[in-house]
Amino acid sequence: MKFEVAINVMPLKDLLDPQGKAVLGGLANLGINQVEDVRVGKRITLSVEAGSAEEAKLIAEKAAKQLLANQVMEFFEISINA
Repeated sequence: MKFEVAINVMPLKDLLDPQGKAVLGGLANLGINQVEDVRVGKRITLSVEAGSAEEAKLIAEKAAKQLLANQVMEFFEISINA
């Protein structure tokens, strides 16, 4: 069975996010001053062939831990759509 898996990777909350700060400054330059903080991350989608949703999640978790996220500076969340 094929599963669509989304992995959202974001910087850890305690770390400085230079991209987020740059976007926040750009928003202020555009007159959008209501935004208080910006965090910039990445979304990675995988099409996974697996026997179950749990197996697909395990495959995605392995990929995220070993390649897609730097766990020293980032955390990730996985969601699955069958």
